[in-house]
Amino acid sequence: MIQTVILVSGALAIWLTQLGSLRASRAACVIGLIGQPCWLYATFTAGQWGMFALSMFYTGAWLVGIRTYWFKRGRRA
Repeated sequence: MIQTVILVSGALAIWLTQLGSLRASRAACVIGLIGQPCWLYATFTAGQWGMFALSMFYTGAWLVGIRTYWFKRGRRA
């Protein structure tokens, strides 16, 4: 189940970032963030510390997207 969430959320979020629309970019941030707990759990339990650190970075990047596309008015693309 965890691998399925990682696959679907990751692939869909990246795809949406490339569509160029505000609506797709907003959705990409939410969908990308949904998969992050699975990434963090999977890498932590496997002891993959480099991937865990990268997952933390991705979580932060998706949160920046949430702030940019959902909460900052007038600064949207």
